[in-house]
Amino acid sequence: MFRDPSSEDLLALKGRTILLRDLLDLFGVRVRNFDTVPRIQQALAEAGLSTVPSFATCPATTEVHIVAAEAIPSAEDGDGDGEGEQDTPSSAVPQQSFKIGDLPSARGDLTSVPPNATLAQATHMMWIHNFSQLPVIDGLAHLHGVITWSSIATRYATGKQPTLAEAMVTDSLPIAEVHQELFAHLPAVSEYGYLLVRENNGKFTGIVTASDITARFEATAKPFFLVGEIEQRLRKCLGRALSADVICDVQPNNKKTGNIADLMFSGYQRLLKKDENWKALGWTGVDRAEFLNDLDRVRLIRNEIAHFDPAPLTEQKLTRLHQFAGLLKQLT
Repeated sequence: MFRDPSSEDLLALKGRTILLRDLLDLFGVRVRNFDTVPRIQQALAEAGLSTVPSFATCPATTEVHIVAAEAIPSAEDGDGDGEGEQDTPSSAVPQQSFKIGDLPSARGDLTSVPPNATLAQATHMMWIHNFSQLPVIDGLAHLHGVITWSSIATRYATGKQPTLAEAMVTDSLPIAEVHQELFAHLPAVSEYGYLLVRENNGKFTGIVTASDITARFEATAKPFFLVGEIEQRLRKCLGRALSADVICDVQPNNKKTGNIADLMFSGYQRLLKKDENWKALGWTGVDRAEFLNDLDRVRLIRNEIAHFDPAPLTEQKLTRLHQFAGLLKQLT
């Protein structure tokens, strides 16, 4: 639950460098999103503080320096209409490496059998759970080997009834730590079909398979592609209907290019709040207030996924992206 630390607690951090997770913990949160980021920003601002780099967009493992707010150069507001919320820059997508521990299966309830189990017990468990592999672990950290359907078949091919010890694979097992980068271990997943995952204390916590990685990256990539489609269609509509001078009107003084591709979502909002710009689009049957509300929700979701936090986007937010993309498809 979000909590508001006192100004004294926040000011005590001034000049210090702390881990991002420790800063978030001070506010009682684990994940940066559209709700927590503005509230933390407000609390820091009220205490006259800010962070370097920005806590809102830096990688999750970053150490942030707590500084006085006046030490941070302020960006121009665009058209000066008083809007304080800024889009997360596109360079922040994504900003951090993907860790093995970010996959739910890496920290799930690991199912294993002890070394004194029978092969029949192991295969029964594999049938019941639809496992392709099953680790043989004594206690929580002493790995003896892994049973796979391939290793079992190889032993049966000799014409003998194998024991658990004879049927398991014991050499060159693919093992990874939760803190290690996932991409570095993708070749092992491709070769073996799985990774055994353990915590830094040596305790085995889960198994990551190729299907786990596929599912996670689908959940991660889909919102990026949807937001990209939405932005592409918005730019097509606005760039076709509005002149370069109109676009310049909502751009910062040092970035008046007149190019619709140089705007971000807050810039699209400023354009569409002007009556003459909305009328130029010719979108009959579309309510401007509702459209702007939907556009703002998309902007917030875009900023949320730009943080590339481990938690996938919720179904509700993914549905909003699908619906808004579908609307724009009809308008273009």
